[in-house]
Amino acid sequence: MAPFSPKKESKNRSCSPFTSMVISMLVFFLSSLVKLSYSEDLSLAPTSLMAGRWELLQPSIGVSAMHMQLLPNNKVVIFDRTDFGPSNLSLPDGHCRRDPTDRAVKVDCTAHSLLYDPESNSVRPLTVQTNTWCSSGALRPDGTLVQTGGYGDGERRVRTFTPCADSDGCDWTELLQGLSVRRWYASNVLLPNGRVIILGGRNTFTYEFFPKSSAEEKPVYMNFLKETRDPKEENNLYPFLHLLPDGNLFVFANKRSILFDYSKNQILKEFPVIPGVDKRNYPSTGSSVLLPLRLDGSNQFTAEVMICGGSPPGAFNASNRHRVFFGASTTCGRLRVTDPKPRWLMEQMPAPRVMGDMILLPTGDVLIVNGATNGTAGWEDATNAIKNPILYQPNEANPAERFIVLNPSDVPRMYHSAATLLADGRILVGGSNPHVKYNFTAFPYPTDLSLEAFHPPYLSAQNAIFRPSILSVESLDQAVTYGQRLAINFVLTMYRPNYRGGISVALIAPAFTTHSYGMNQRLLFLEVVNVVHLSMLAYKVTVVAPPTPAVAPPGFYMLSVIHARVPSQSLWVRVH
Repeated sequence: MAPFSPKKESKNRSCSPFTSMVISMLVFFLSSLVKLSYSEDLSLAPTSLMAGRWELLQPSIGVSAMHMQLLPNNKVVIFDRTDFGPSNLSLPDGHCRRDPTDRAVKVDCTAHSLLYDPESNSVRPLTVQTNTWCSSGALRPDGTLVQTGGYGDGERRVRTFTPCADSDGCDWTELLQGLSVRRWYASNVLLPNGRVIILGGRNTFTYEFFPKSSAEEKPVYMNFLKETRDPKEENNLYPFLHLLPDGNLFVFANKRSILFDYSKNQILKEFPVIPGVDKRNYPSTGSSVLLPLRLDGSNQFTAEVMICGGSPPGAFNASNRHRVFFGASTTCGRLRVTDPKPRWLMEQMPAPRVMGDMILLPTGDVLIVNGATNGTAGWEDATNAIKNPILYQPNEANPAERFIVLNPSDVPRMYHSAATLLADGRILVGGSNPHVKYNFTAFPYPTDLSLEAFHPPYLSAQNAIFRPSILSVESLDQAVTYGQRLAINFVLTMYRPNYRGGISVALIAPAFTTHSYGMNQRLLFLEVVNVVHLSMLAYKVTVVAPPTPAVAPPGFYMLSVIHARVPSQSLWVRVH
């Protein structure tokens, strides 16, 4: 992704010699404080005996994993951008993409997208026609990936990828009807009515919908996006969007957040500014999740947002212009947005982090992975990779025990890396290309095309006896209607009903992941009616499906049975 490039100032506004000297002295002083050597990648000591393990899946998949989307057939679409130059994965049958406007290569016979199959650990090249650089996406209710925007010839494009039984027949489709305006660094979220809202982008202070209600439907101006843009640094791109159980949107940009009625273009409430100086959105890239939804004591869903990481004001300009790498944010903030008077609860992470990916695990915990301890997002604008994932336990009563440091990877995952949850409970991790083009000799962070899987502690051998295995979901074609009672049959070697929470059932929406933000990431714990012992190792749990599309927008979800905080492999269900 390109760093922000402000217009050159005219000569009559240039700095005086004295001002230039002061700036140089200040930069030197800051450099002595915050610029660390390139040998200081951070690997912390694990703070748990069961600290997870890493698995190298592929030393190279040929494409840098800038964007990821898990599909309902358990395959993963991965892509980067078309103007990097040739990738290391050839298109089949001598097929080539020709673009006379491409600034890297006019004729490209390599793939910039692929379909990864976790079961066979194999890849198949895909053909994307326009530039997907720093774009956004969401799964439609039918499981089709709708992918929007990008750069250059892709900035107003809408692309779709529809999974099919014969995987060799699936490829990208570019739609004739595109976006109303340029969308570069925008965010998407699926709405209760099945449409997708596309909000923001560089110098784009509007939102629009896909599909359009009519050909005449226009984008809607949103002043909040303009207000949260920092001059010459922005810090409000890829705004964090979370659909709340009342059907409104939580929108966070820079340091501010609002409750937003998108149907009326109305701000219903402005929440308190997140404490501290740190900025939280690109290029001071933090991450955000909507913590798991569950019914409270009054039979209502409590919604709480969590935001972690980022960088202080001026960090992007310091790194991009002067190679001074400010220390990243050390804090996470939690905001219970459904409270009458919400207030941020701030917590300290075990280490600073910028460009971290926050992943909701089936247990309801949050995994934070990838990123750096200094700098910001942008081309070569960060240093000191942080290689340890961190497990955050939101329901741990003792704040000092909520963060657990897990085993580090051997691979630094910097700018343009991504991570996503798989149905088997592993975390797929790939990418890292903090350069204008592919650069495999750059020091210390060359372009990385490898693909890894992180096995969280719940997949350890010690937890195998507690791991359920789903046999069936008692629903026609695994379709689930709102409010219905749903029975799930499973087997379990050792049932401990009162151990570590007993039995729970989660629905997990797969995220479109890029730039440290999992769009549409969502997890709901369903109301458990009862658990029945059928025979020997067989059990049945009955749950109540989500009540409304605002709680769970229509579409495909992974369903997991969790026992003693150990999840089953997920099955896919379709909620409608």
